[in-house]
Amino acid sequence: MKIDPLYILPNFFTGASIYLGVLSITYATMGRFQLACWLVLLSLIFDGLDGRVARLTGTTSKFGVEFDSLADIVAFGVAPAMILFTYIGYMYGKLGIVVSGLYVVFGAIRLARFNVTTSQNEPNVFIGLPIPAAAVFVVSWLLLEMGYLQKYFENPKIISPFLLIASLIVALLMVSNIRYPSFKKLNFEKISFGKIIVFLMIILAILFAYPILSITILITCYVLFGPSRALYYLTKHFMEKRK
Repeated sequence: MKIDPLYILPNFFTGASIYLGVLSITYATMGRFQLACWLVLLSLIFDGLDGRVARLTGTTSKFGVEFDSLADIVAFGVAPAMILFTYIGYMYGKLGIVVSGLYVVFGAIRLARFNVTTSQNEPNVFIGLPIPAAAVFVVSWLLLEMGYLQKYFENPKIISPFLLIASLIVALLMVSNIRYPSFKKLNFEKISFGKIIVFLMIILAILFAYPILSITILITCYVLFGPSRALYYLTKHFMEKRK
């Protein structure tokens, strides 16, 4: 039985994502937390490439979908949880263990639910916060604390309890029914090419100047968008019922 070489390419990117996740865990246990966080962000690039390459080459498969989910639980579930625990979680004893453990478990539930309901959901939304977004939120805030906050605070780990609580909230958002926008099927036909280029250049310039701060602000806005949108519609529905 011959195997199309093109099928190897997207799965190679998925395997690279897993490997980077394992490297991140390894460096976290060695105390090299910044490198561990950046490896999670690098893994995100490979995770984005595998699906797009598979769709472009027509090599999507059930194996690839399952392999991608396993990669996500390692790179965006176990790796961020280990970094979180080894950097600040251990200071809070059982609470740190519980938060890190729940983050992984809820991330696995999120992936399993996505796999069994993906054909039923709207194409432009995610039900629950995607696990890659949750991972970026955790590691970007950790990088912000390790980098920027150390310059301005004598004890930058003063926000550690808030990060732990925020990580638990993010874990809960993954298994919630709150909708988040998906950018996989954006329609660019209605947007002029010139405007897209200008917008991308501005984003790239800001990311180049303030990479960690920019990533943290962007992902925090994305995480907050879901609950804010849900609260808006709940308030609107409540007000309409009172009329």
